[in-house]
Amino acid sequence: MRRGVSDLNDRLRACYTGAVHDVLRGMGVERCVLPPEIKAIAPGTRLAGPVWTVSGHIDRTRTRDQTLLAWCTLLSKAPSGNVVVCQPNTLEIALMGELSAQTLAARGVLGYVVAGGSRDTDLVLAQGFPVFCSFLTPADVVGRWIPDHYGEPVTIGEVTVTTGDYLLGDRDGVVVIPRALAEQVVAKAEEVVSTESSMRQALIGGMDPVAAYEKYGKF
Repeated sequence: MRRGVSDLNDRLRACYTGAVHDVLRGMGVERCVLPPEIKAIAPGTRLAGPVWTVSGHIDRTRTRDQTLLAWCTLLSKAPSGNVVVCQPNTLEIALMGELSAQTLAARGVLGYVVAGGSRDTDLVLAQGFPVFCSFLTPADVVGRWIPDHYGEPVTIGEVTVTTGDYLLGDRDGVVVIPRALAEQVVAKAEEVVSTESSMRQALIGGMDPVAAYEKYGKF
């Protein structure tokens, strides 16, 4: 991973989704938060980095071997130093599991976000690989699902996610930052975090909330 990208990832990870959302909204970017059902399987997980997208669809005409080979191809294509964001276009099956998480982690992928299911939860949790998903289910892709596009824009909820965008996930959910705004948004989010830290101390010290708002311009 390039040093500049790594530094930006670290800085973004040190922020939180609420601050990033507020910054994006202040810049006129309203559709930046993935649907609220997409949560980390491990509360407390933090995930930040550039996005690589994949989409797919249910196809029950494919054989076991065809679907497994297609899934392995997806894992092989996922680039190191990125967060995979998957729009599977189905709410029937799991699009992540133990061996897949292990494979992505070994290949240097930062984490996985899916607008769908995940499985093998205890085993994935034991690995510590960051997974954000909509639900858990034992059902898998075999004979049921095939990827159809790699690296192309996907829409999840009201958010269009493009390869190269940045993503931050924490306990509140997942926020997506357009690539062109990433540096600016992270810098502004760092200012928000710093301001809120100062305001928090003032409030703990007894400052009236109206006075705090007038001084810091936010709440």
